[in-house]
Order: sequence, then structure tokens, then C-alpha cells
Amino acid sequence: MNTTEKQQTQTAATPAGRAPDVWPTLQAHDAPALIDFLVGTVGFLRTAVYEDGDRVAHAELDWPEGGAIMLGSYDEKAEAWCLKPGTFGAYVVTDHVDDLYGRLTDAGVEIIREIEDQPYGSREFAIADPEGNKWSFGTYRGSPRPA
Repeated sequence: MNTTEKQQTQTAATPAGRAPDVWPTLQAHDAPALIDFLVGTVGFLRTAVYEDGDRVAHAELDWPEGGAIMLGSYDEKAEAWCLKPGTFGAYVVTDHVDDLYGRLTDAGVEIIREIEDQPYGSREFAIADPEGNKWSFGTYRGSPRPA
């Protein structure tokens, strides 16, 4: 089977409702608390959380406007491919950046970059989550794909 055939087979077998994507991953010292912050304060959707005793083995949080992240409890053995807690950074696209900024500011979230219009056409701001990870939120959707 060549690569093209494999890709077509994988596409045909993709379950309905979710196309292949890129999933940023991170780990947390207190994964349940980080999940609560990202869902309850920031606005991610709790899609799946698999626990292993007092650890979060795997969690998936969807951003309502598209995209998602995976996270779990910190595991030193996973450091080779997953970032240490507090070292993750992500840019999240939103059409509601002013509303989100106001809500997070009102909630007392640490703002590390104030909301501002950027010369490349985005309006954005950045926060730090309780683990020290950096999250930037803005309206910039990226450049169009080359034809």
C-alpha cells in the first residue's frame, strides 16, 4: 500500500463527526484543577477525561469555535515527548476576543499581555493558567493556504 492509498483508507475509516486534526498536548501537576480552570473559567468543553486512580491518564478539551487539546497528569517518563508542566503555550482563535478578555479579567485570571490590536490584523491578549502555561487568544486565523 502506498502513502496515498493509506491516507484514503484512513480518511474513509474516520468516524463521523471529527476529521483528522492537530492536538497540542500538555501535562499538569494538578490536572483536575487545570481542567476545571480551562473548562469553568476559560470556556473549553470537557469532551473526555479518563482517570487512573488519582491521576488524569488522558483528557480531551474542545474549544467551542474549533480545535482541541489533550492533557494529563505529569509523568516524568513522558517528558521525552510531552512538555513539563508550566512550559506549554498555545494560540487560540476566537471571534469573541473582547468578551473573553472581559470574562477572564473579571474572574481574576493572570493577564500576561493586555488586549491589543496587532499590526497583522489580529486583536489578542494572553493569560497564564494556574500551572504557568501561556495561552494567547485572538482573532487571527492564519494566512490562507497556498494554492
